[in-house]
Amino acid sequence: MVGQQFVALLDNHPWFEIVCVAASSQSAGRLYKTAVSDRWKMKTSIPSMIGNLKVKAIEEDFERICSQVDFVFSAIDMDKEKIREIEERYAACGIPVVSNNSAHRWTEDVPMIIPEVNHHHVELIHVQQKNRGWTKGFIAVKPNCSIQSYVSILAALSTYKPTQVAVTSLQAISGAGQTFETWPEMVDNAIPFISGEEEKSEREPLKIWGLIKNGKLQLAKSPQISATCIRIPVSHGHMASVSVNFRKKPSKDDILDAIRAFANPLEKFHLPSAPKKYIRYFEEENRPQTALDRDFVRGMGITMGRLREDKLFDWKFVALSHNTIRGAAGGAILLAELLLAKKFLMSRS
Repeated sequence: MVGQQFVALLDNHPWFEIVCVAASSQSAGRLYKTAVSDRWKMKTSIPSMIGNLKVKAIEEDFERICSQVDFVFSAIDMDKEKIREIEERYAACGIPVVSNNSAHRWTEDVPMIIPEVNHHHVELIHVQQKNRGWTKGFIAVKPNCSIQSYVSILAALSTYKPTQVAVTSLQAISGAGQTFETWPEMVDNAIPFISGEEEKSEREPLKIWGLIKNGKLQLAKSPQISATCIRIPVSHGHMASVSVNFRKKPSKDDILDAIRAFANPLEKFHLPSAPKKYIRYFEEENRPQTALDRDFVRGMGITMGRLREDKLFDWKFVALSHNTIRGAAGGAILLAELLLAKKFLMSRS
């Protein structure tokens, strides 16, 4: 599903052009539109130019792919060790890899980036290339979809030093690559467990908020995060219920002022996928709502509401992000745009 979202979002992109699609050898040799015809899950139709590309095999057609592309987006469904091997092979050949996969998120010299929050971590690429003897190739990854909304909001409130966070994420079925047609068991149902999600939700923010010192990324020591992840019967959109303690407790006005004044550091780069307004706060008691608000700023924005004081924590709120756009393909495309603007990606032409 993430691969399909890449295809849909990159159709007519002003900076990037899809010249090659690749998958496992099982799908190779067929036209893309044929390979996904009975599995296409996007609301839009398969873009005609991309649909007529013949699918290549990621490993077997490696040299042909490298000769055609300036960089690759990675969203492959394989064993993590195999994904690491494939991504490193492309990077070693001088092909940058912008990955949606989790395989390299905890590799020490691979930056994991939400562009509006830690865009400066792109500098870790220089360390990575030096460590590995790479000159043009590198690997950069985006974090898990479950953390997009509350990490962004807590970043906007960093002045007040969040110390403890309890978060319950209510995650859409598209996060599992499913629709209601393919997963009828989810209709009128909720599943209180998503394998690996809670660990990712608790650990990944600490890498994003980490500091680069002496060529190494040091994880942030706070806030402590406790996460519960639940699969719920909605198609798209991950909602999070978040409770926070701060070292310096802000007032409600302080929080709202910080959200409204949060300066998007990407604005100077004029990136095509960057939302002009990154975070929107709703005054209405019943917002944000998944169906109404997940597509805020074409699915790249974050929405927030229900800010209120708590008996156990300082404050609590609800946040929402689109999981397959901001949380997956769209976030990776935005990262690639940032890398191009900072001249880490270069055209061969």
